[in-house]
Amino acid sequence: MLKVEDTQTPVEFSAALLEQFADFVSRYPEGKQKSALLPMLHAVQAEHGWLSSKAMDKVAEYLKIEPIEVYEVATFYTMYFLRPQGKYVLEVCRTGPCCLVGAEKIMDHIEQTLGVKEGEVTADGLFSWRGVECLAACGFGPVLQIGPEYTFYENLTPESVDQLISDLTAKANN
Repeated sequence: MLKVEDTQTPVEFSAALLEQFADFVSRYPEGKQKSALLPMLHAVQAEHGWLSSKAMDKVAEYLKIEPIEVYEVATFYTMYFLRPQGKYVLEVCRTGPCCLVGAEKIMDHIEQTLGVKEGEVTADGLFSWRGVECLAACGFGPVLQIGPEYTFYENLTPESVDQLISDLTAKANN
């Protein structure tokens, strides 16, 4: 399991990340710097793996906005992670059409195979999983996407999920 956020150590952004911030902000008129918030959060998450409250506070400071304005955005969009995730995040569609063709069985299988509940991270840090809302492939369910590349897989079976996990484990160990 990954550790809970360290409340003593300050968050530092790399020089490259700060350059990205400046580029994002430069795309908007003076006084509209908050418009750069979404790409900035994506960049922070790409560098740190998730959005800690300390990182979000630092983004707010950079943009000269209130921290709550950052929290509102980060908690609204599901693509932002508010706690550590595995290197690979398995996201299974859990809406009606996919559930009718076995999504719940796939989620149970993932939980059993990885040995972690939804939202937890495997001990090796490679995997976490979660149910998500519609992935827009209702005719091909059950479906899942795997971040961070967001590759998409349809017509899942326990065997195909096992193969995906095996392939990702091998990829990570190379």
